[in-house]
Amino acid sequence: MSPTRSRCARPRSRYGERLRRAKATQAARDQLNAALTTFTRLGASPWADRARSELRASGLAAVRVGAAPDTRLSPQQYEIARLAAAGMTNKQIGQRLHLSPRTVGSHLYQVFPKLGITSRAALRDALQEAGKPANAGPKDTVPPQS
Repeated sequence: MSPTRSRCARPRSRYGERLRRAKATQAARDQLNAALTTFTRLGASPWADRARSELRASGLAAVRVGAAPDTRLSPQQYEIARLAAAGMTNKQIGQRLHLSPRTVGSHLYQVFPKLGITSRAALRDALQEAGKPANAGPKDTVPPQS
């Protein structure tokens, strides 16, 4: 590991840990992601694992360098995520969309990794970061036809 780069990444990681414990979640994620990227590039597996663990603790799944998952949500997944972000339960969402609560849970299970989150509480912010407001109406769930 390069001494100069590791000197920058380790304090970032520690600072991110401290920010997360102080409930400054977004700032912590920024620091931890930057540290994780550096540690991964340098091959510092123990430090990368530690940063990844802290990111998970902040409610955000760490994105692996070089991974290119399909992050596009289907219209059904987006609608379910939007309703869940608005605070509805799986049962309420199911009643509204004429689905079983178990099907709703299955869709959410598929949505979380696509948005890089690990908790239902992070849905609203993740949808906003993805460029789709959490309070969007049904017309926003289907792309316009050419």
